[in-house]
Amino acid sequence: MNEPPTLVRVALGRASYDIEIGSGSLSRAGDFVAARRKASHAVIITDEHVHSPHAERVAAGLISAGLTVDLLVIEPGEESKSVPVANHLWQKMLELGADRKSVVVAVGGGVTGDLAGFVAATFARGLAFVQVPTTLLAMVDSAVGGKVGVNLPSAKNMVGAFWQPIGVLIDTDTLATLPDRELRAGLAEVVKYGVILDNVFFEWLERNAELLLNRDPAALRYAISHSCRLKGDVVERDEREETGLRAVLNYGHTFAHAIEATMGYGEFLHGEAVSIGMICAAQLAQRLGRVDSDFSSRQQKLLARLGLPTALPGIVESEMLAAMSRDKKVEFGQLRFVLPTRLGHVELVGRIDQSLVRSVLQDGAA
Repeated sequence: MNEPPTLVRVALGRASYDIEIGSGSLSRAGDFVAARRKASHAVIITDEHVHSPHAERVAAGLISAGLTVDLLVIEPGEESKSVPVANHLWQKMLELGADRKSVVVAVGGGVTGDLAGFVAATFARGLAFVQVPTTLLAMVDSAVGGKVGVNLPSAKNMVGAFWQPIGVLIDTDTLATLPDRELRAGLAEVVKYGVILDNVFFEWLERNAELLLNRDPAALRYAISHSCRLKGDVVERDEREETGLRAVLNYGHTFAHAIEATMGYGEFLHGEAVSIGMICAAQLAQRLGRVDSDFSSRQQKLLARLGLPTALPGIVESEMLAAMSRDKKVEFGQLRFVLPTRLGHVELVGRIDQSLVRSVLQDGAA
């Protein structure tokens, strides 16, 4: 018999919602949606890899709850997170007669969730939407917090909105079909939470790395629920990145987004780029005297144990710096980085000498 689901509440006033983490919950998608929104029509957005069986199972659950369901399938990969694909989905939803009573259900990884959420936020000036993440990275990061959007060819996530879901339904059974590489990529974001917010959680990850890699159900469930709680706490205090607090969630991402844009979206999985980005950020912090070599070494060893890349690929330094200049944290033309001061605490730091950034890129952060 399955354990009762774990609930994590994200308290945002009228926009509050629950994250339900359980096993075998896709079949309950209809009840999950019906409990949160009176709707008669659902548009499921998924990709070709997740369509069968996960999206089909969600569709069956919605139909059993009395909803009419349309299922739209996109190509997998970061390239689909684009304005042309969003436009295609808007047109299809128009043809299907979607209106403000419709609910958008995103079934898949981070690309699907970000894109479907953006479509929901913009079609008819905003439709309710539900996140059903099927990758570890989406479960612990992109499905939580209401950031939705698409990429421009030279800048990741530059077009988007803050649009909270009405609920997040996490079925850990879907991880059984997740390739090892994608599981490891998701673990990079889990490690991030320990580095930026919770040193005790980081120590737990050091002790349980092999259990996570071996997909131990209890370890994965704890890692997911604790990561969601940590992110939820930050989002509750700075939903729209107005105080700077939510920026801590972007630890390693200034480097990571530049890697993705420079190498071409899809060359690295997002979590792989974040792993390298965290290594770079730690090296930069060490050069600034904010952390010592022990911090950098512990982070590097854990990421390496989890099978994640820890060295920059061969990237032209000037291209990386140009990509960084388009980062959303740039202020008055100056790069800003989320940097650690100790395990479990990071800060947004500006006025960094660009020569130090260059030195990190030149050394390859290995």
